[in-house]
Amino acid sequence: MTMSAIQTFRHPAMAAEFQVRIAGEEPTYAAQAAQAAFAVTDRLHDLLSRFRDSSEIQQIAALRPGEALALNEMTFACLQIARAVEERTHGAFAITATAARTADEPPPHWRLEPENLLIHGDEGRLQFDLGAIGKGYALDRMAAELADWECAAFLLVAGGSSVLAGAAPPGTAGWDAGLGLPGGVARRFALTHGSLSGSGIFEQGRHILDPRTGQPAQLRDRAWAFAPTAALSDALSTAAMVLTDAELAEALAGYAEGAVVLGDGGTWRTYGGWPLPPEISAS
Repeated sequence: MTMSAIQTFRHPAMAAEFQVRIAGEEPTYAAQAAQAAFAVTDRLHDLLSRFRDSSEIQQIAALRPGEALALNEMTFACLQIARAVEERTHGAFAITATAARTADEPPPHWRLEPENLLIHGDEGRLQFDLGAIGKGYALDRMAAELADWECAAFLLVAGGSSVLAGAAPPGTAGWDAGLGLPGGVARRFALTHGSLSGSGIFEQGRHILDPRTGQPAQLRDRAWAFAPTAALSDALSTAAMVLTDAELAEALAGYAEGAVVLGDGGTWRTYGGWPLPPEISAS
């Protein structure tokens, strides 16, 4: 299949450029499907942005201890994923802003009530920042929209941080996805039915904070994660920036839903049981 048979569409959202690449579909139909997927992203931005007064994240921030708020299903599902990764990584990933609390403020405690899509604010201010999971989560919901349009072969891109692949373009092993380092790509994979995310310091400096301390991540310059969903790979790559190798090995022991890859082009280490895609050999 030639590259001309892959339709590419772009859309600004969440302070990044989102892309939809669709293979094997008629151009007009592919364009309509892509616009439907972008509409999902815009809706999520309205719900999840902490910079929009009307967002549900801002409504959560206004909760007093003991109060609850009914959430949109998309917001609720995103918070469920964030909570699961926080528990898996023992707090190395969290959507609460440690640095925003004063010394005498209690840490935030919150609960989710799945039966009624409620969030309960038990203690502290619930100042959520979904920047480390929101773009990946948007890709997952975009993929669901494309599935409704019966588009099977696609690649979704969120800025330079995450990609989510569906089926491979006809006649190929998968979508080309790489582990980027300054000066080039260190490893390339044929990605299908899964996601790859990268976190690092090369574009925004040491902007990732360790939620446990509120201090900038200092352990490494780059980390990647593979997972079945982009929300999960996004969150895991962020957590990997602040976890030691020993902590990663402990947190991801026996974990089949994700894999973290560390390395600088020389020695590579992988933690977690999610199988890596076939690697594309350099030629």
